[in-house]
Amino acid sequence: MKLKKWLIYITNNEETSRHEQQFDIAFFIINTIALIFGIWMFATHESAEWIPVLIIEYTWAFDNLRNNRG
Repeated sequence: MKLKKWLIYITNNEETSRHEQQFDIAFFIINTIALIFGIWMFATHESAEWIPVLIIEYTWAFDNLRNNRG
């Protein structure tokens, strides 16, 4: 049951919303690092790599799960 409670909390699907700024800050930091890493990879390999793009997409999707409550 702890896993279920954690999943409900992490996706912000509790009865009372606990939208926390820590998640927003963490996502901003992760996405900024992924963007810088992606630019560095593009500059050194001269081709676009998918890892930074996927990181940004997954954090964006995860944040949408947390924010889009019904």
